[in-house]
Amino acid sequence: MINRTTAPEFKTIDKIDIIKANETFLDNGIPVYKINAGSQELSKVELIFNAGMYYQQRTLLASTANTLLEGGTTKYNALQISENIDFFGSFLELGVGQDFATVTLYSLNKYLNDSLVFIEEIIKNSVYPQSEIDIHLANKKQKHQINSQKVNHLARRKFSELLFGAAHPYGIDVKKEDFDTLNQNDIIEFYKNYYNSKNCFIVVSGKLPDDILTILNGHFGKAEWGNPSGIVIPKTKITTTQERKVLVEKNDAIQSAIRVGRVLFNKTHPDYFKFQVLNTILGGYFGSRLMANIREDKGYTYGIGSGLNSFVNAGYFSISTEVGADVTAKALDEIYKEINILREDLVSEQELETVKNYILGQFLRSVDGPFALAEKFKAIKEFGLDYSYYDNYFKSVQTVTAAELRDLANKYLQQNDLMECVAGKMG
Repeated sequence: MINRTTAPEFKTIDKIDIIKANETFLDNGIPVYKINAGSQELSKVELIFNAGMYYQQRTLLASTANTLLEGGTTKYNALQISENIDFFGSFLELGVGQDFATVTLYSLNKYLNDSLVFIEEIIKNSVYPQSEIDIHLANKKQKHQINSQKVNHLARRKFSELLFGAAHPYGIDVKKEDFDTLNQNDIIEFYKNYYNSKNCFIVVSGKLPDDILTILNGHFGKAEWGNPSGIVIPKTKITTTQERKVLVEKNDAIQSAIRVGRVLFNKTHPDYFKFQVLNTILGGYFGSRLMANIREDKGYTYGIGSGLNSFVNAGYFSISTEVGADVTAKALDEIYKEINILREDLVSEQELETVKNYILGQFLRSVDGPFALAEKFKAIKEFGLDYSYYDNYFKSVQTVTAAELRDLANKYLQQNDLMECVAGKMG
């Protein structure tokens, strides 16, 4: 019998052995990374392209080209594509980030080959009907106009522009007129240039069928497809603003959205791991100092957090929250106060141990299951890293000292280096 009056023994996490992706290739050279770790007869197939917003020559191109892949092909219209995928109990997911665009299929193994027929079709033969473009852009424009009244959207968009520059793909802001100038030819050209066999890798995860490589080869590996010669690598430089305090005024705002941060590094930088510990202490989890002060003690906000955001070609640190407009200035004062404490005082041994255990525990949760393992693999593959990254991560979290964290705070979190963006009112 378990004695429930006695707490179980606390155990630290020393190391996690991650199930690694196995690399192979299709006949045409497309890399395939297999994670065979599932217990259900279900597979996830992800085709990943260097076709994120970083590569678009004009605003909205990357997202529109990806979203409307299922808008119609040379063989099927949008309804037929949707109905056929649904018929097999499969699910199609399309997504675009700053650097990558993804086409993802979830399917029962027994219907995987049948479902991939339609994935192959949209990747190789999309035609982007004008009617689908018109509907999509009209809906996006309406949503954009609604979001433009929300302070959190205003702050997020302006903050990115201030960090990277109005002309940089990471910083460019969507304007109302962009929805009216994007045309079908631009979308088709982007699709042809970036959705091709030379600009693609595939990640498959789940309880994979024995013939998974044969199946994938049949749909995507027989020959080269697309237009590999059309890839354009942007050369826009990051031009961070010299302004340190920017207000996007909205006089009728009840709340103000706050962003504080700076351009920093991505996960390939040697200070990345230990800075993650510093960030977690400041605002990276529910027990963070920012939450304890600005939410629990002052009651200025429902939630506040900080994070280190990593893109392939840049990274940035940010603190974000929404507060009552009448306490905007007071909330900012408290944010800088907490940062200053990190620069001046050592983190206590107890707090540091708590945060280390939290980080390692969250990592353990994040590798639970084949799809989660696939996410962990993509997180290193997309940055040209290998699995030693996670060993180094564990070691850095376990060994970082309070003195090192104070040094990092002084190195990267000087108030003069931080940019402040507020959308709403300065109360």
